[in-house]
Amino acid sequence: MRRRDFLGLSLGTTGALLLSQCSRGSSPSAAPGSPLAQAKVHSSEGGLLSFDLVAEAQRVKLGDRDANLLTYNGQVPGPRLEAKPGDTVQIRFTNRLNQPTNLHYHGLHIPPTGTGDNVFLEIPPGESHTYEFQIPPNHPAGTFWYHPHYHGLVAEQLFGGLAGLFIVRGDLDEVPEIKTAQEEFLVLKDYALDRSGNIPDPGHMAQMTGRIGDLLTVNGRFNPTLEIPQGGLLRLRLLNASTSRFFALSLEDHPFYLIATDGGAIAAPVEMNELVLAPGERVEVLVQGDREPGQYRLVNQPFNPAQGMMGRGMMGGGSMGGGMMGGSQRQSTTETIATLTYNGTTEPLPLPDQLIAIEPLPETQTTRQFSLNHGMGTGMGMVFLINGQAFDHNRIDTQVRLNTVEDWEIVNTGTMAHPFHVHTNKFQVISHNGQPVPYAAWKDVVSVSPGESVRLRMSFRDYVGKTVYHCHVLDHEDRGMMGILDIQPA
Repeated sequence: MRRRDFLGLSLGTTGALLLSQCSRGSSPSAAPGSPLAQAKVHSSEGGLLSFDLVAEAQRVKLGDRDANLLTYNGQVPGPRLEAKPGDTVQIRFTNRLNQPTNLHYHGLHIPPTGTGDNVFLEIPPGESHTYEFQIPPNHPAGTFWYHPHYHGLVAEQLFGGLAGLFIVRGDLDEVPEIKTAQEEFLVLKDYALDRSGNIPDPGHMAQMTGRIGDLLTVNGRFNPTLEIPQGGLLRLRLLNASTSRFFALSLEDHPFYLIATDGGAIAAPVEMNELVLAPGERVEVLVQGDREPGQYRLVNQPFNPAQGMMGRGMMGGGSMGGGMMGGSQRQSTTETIATLTYNGTTEPLPLPDQLIAIEPLPETQTTRQFSLNHGMGTGMGMVFLINGQAFDHNRIDTQVRLNTVEDWEIVNTGTMAHPFHVHTNKFQVISHNGQPVPYAAWKDVVSVSPGESVRLRMSFRDYVGKTVYHCHVLDHEDRGMMGILDIQPA
């Protein structure tokens, strides 16, 4: 099937795909700013990635504003980590916050226990912990990330600025057309600041719907510029590192060519005009520099996650002003978050025809159902539930066997969108409301709209022990929408 034949079919396939024609008619935002900033990079050498990571509050520059944020090694976003399959990772982590924290290696297929991706670990203020694990030799190349995961404080700490990219290099990077492309990393994140540069208290409503700030940043800057030569090929790696905000992205006069989702490459590029990224989702896309020289805006369009793909551009109301947090999942403004400009010319670079084949998971006789909803807790608070229960550290919610495959049916019976995330093992989305998806993709986050049912297929490979699944609107996770998954030996 030709790439263009996919246009319009990707609706709901990965939770990141929404197709609609981009227009120049949206309201302009701030003038293009400074060039796109990139975080410091720590790469593995000789099969070892070893470095020190410190979480602490610091006053830093957020665009042109002074802000009191939570940082990794004094910067937002944190350092970019790069490793290869088979590498050993040693991260000496120190907590200089005034509250406990830990690290989650989002999307990596590594042990969920001990010194690996152990989200049950508590690192008190002033203490340190060394994370050490091996990236499996057969681990896919992809765009992953790290962030805090201490239950009850996850939303607060991520909203404060704690996030960084973790890149695994591999086979996708060696595809000839991709190898020649110009690579850029875009960490998309919203913030809210008061006049003193502090993050304001979110209030009850924002904690229930998920805190959303009105300051949209790319790598900690407002509307940075990206340059590409005319005829060139741009590879964008995008991460939505927001606590609750969805992004609905389009690039003026340029289609995107999807080449990878959360869990790595897809089989062939898919053309689309808009991307919807739920919190925690990643995509990799190619952009061809085949237009006339000029400035082209990367725009975040209005979107209502609670209405799913039907909520695209259908909301009224004004923007959330004053650097404050909104109390709704609706995002009703149009904003330019980056600007693409042409600089020079080069021989036209082609798109790849094929990428990395995806092996479909086998059908299974085991199907589990998970119902996502919410209700009133004690006092003024709201609790968020999976199968009618809020998270309990002492309860095993789901028990599976190593080397088995299961289908999980995720049903949203509530009134808010819930991006569903599973730790340790990635999955393939099989269907939305019974409709098969048009192509295979590896995922670890999929958004489930109110009234929607999404079927996932997952293989439990390599590692035993306790891990979790949860809503990646992190206020919802902190308020109970998380379960413990116990992977037992075969």
